[in-house]
Amino acid sequence: MASQEGRLLMLIDDEPAQSRLVTALAAREGWRTLVVESCDEALQTLASKEGAQIGAVLLDQWVPGDGACDFIRTLKADHPKIPVMMLTASTSPLLAVEAMRAGATDYLIKPIAPERFLSALRSATRREAPKDELQPMTEKLSEVLDFDAMVGTAAPFRTALAKAATAARGHGHVLVEGETGTGKEMLLRAMHQASTRSKAPVRLVNCAGMPGNSLESLLFGHEKGAFPGAFDKQVGLIDLCDGGTLMLDEIDRIDLAIQERLAEMLESGIVRPTGASHGFRVDVRVFGASDVPLDILIENGEFSEALRDKLSATSIYLPPLRDRLGDIPALTRYFLSRIAEQPGLKHHSIADSGLSLLEAYDWPGNVRQLQAVLFRASVFCDGEALTAESFPQLAELLGDGHRGESRARGLGVLLYQDDGNLRPLEEIEADIIRLAIGHYRGRMTEVARRLGIGRSTLYRKLSDLGIDNAA
Repeated sequence: MASQEGRLLMLIDDEPAQSRLVTALAAREGWRTLVVESCDEALQTLASKEGAQIGAVLLDQWVPGDGACDFIRTLKADHPKIPVMMLTASTSPLLAVEAMRAGATDYLIKPIAPERFLSALRSATRREAPKDELQPMTEKLSEVLDFDAMVGTAAPFRTALAKAATAARGHGHVLVEGETGTGKEMLLRAMHQASTRSKAPVRLVNCAGMPGNSLESLLFGHEKGAFPGAFDKQVGLIDLCDGGTLMLDEIDRIDLAIQERLAEMLESGIVRPTGASHGFRVDVRVFGASDVPLDILIENGEFSEALRDKLSATSIYLPPLRDRLGDIPALTRYFLSRIAEQPGLKHHSIADSGLSLLEAYDWPGNVRQLQAVLFRASVFCDGEALTAESFPQLAELLGDGHRGESRARGLGVLLYQDDGNLRPLEEIEADIIRLAIGHYRGRMTEVARRLGIGRSTLYRKLSDLGIDNAA
């Protein structure tokens, strides 16, 4: 494996423009890029002295075409420790499944999103033992746009949804704050779908990773000749969204000067393209999302207080998953049902051992990470249910400390055997009765009442099931 200094990325690609982009992006993280134009050349390079320095491979699926997965298998057979990422124009979940089964570490959609690529590169090549199942695999499932897809019953989460539903029917700007992966973008889309502007123009901009001048032109537009390289006039998204909604994700990453310009536009309702002598009035509703609390950035002089004030007519906070662990069972069932709809995958249930493992983890990547872990486990699971064995890297991270009582559910009743099959109903019923007797400290009248049966029925079941009523 390549050393940390002078890390080398091998790009298998025959598109010069894309090769230049990947080379520039990888350089941000201190990577050199070696471009080869064919799979044969890639294998020859890997077998050479220079190949020993290669720390990761990025494969454009277009190069080998239908044989991309076969090539990945060949490469991984000879070089099992080198992470391989596939780049493709296809959004087919089936191709993602096949690539992962062939040994791909990650799967990226063209055109390359800078932050997505850099995140995949970091995850694939972290120095500690790779936690493959915890890497971001978020481009496989299309987003559902309504509030019904926002699963959870935790009080702070329901409060956030209630505020969002109320705000969606209004006309003011909205600010959504929360950690990465908590579902901010999904909430913005659901709000737009439920708003009176749902049929009007809408654009979503991820502000992270875009150079300031590019983002400024994208939002405000520019006149021909406004600056060197402005060979043509560009209409800005604010203009295009007149009468509709502009959604700005990761707004905390915008340059301060652009923040001030946005605040001025929201105050006056007038947008002026760069290089234009005059502006024009627009009616744009702005939804902003931030991974970092803006108050902290304002205190540090890193965010415009005026822009925060304009956006926060309604301010919504999405809690991290670690603060709503009780929602993990419902989220897991929901994601598994959606994953089962993808070509090449089947429906899986989840055994108690697997669910307890999921509930024991802190989920720094939040709901998005949970979805990614379940997707990866479903790809490789041949049984009917996901068990603890379906999440080996997660179990390794947690060690033996996760075993025993789940933090979220407390002492429960196991529904599945270790092989993933359901336990016999008689065994489950016996466990429930034992649990009730222990919970109500042997008060049999209370046990019968809580179980919804008569005392005589309870004692008959104790006899039939061979349960000691002192259990």
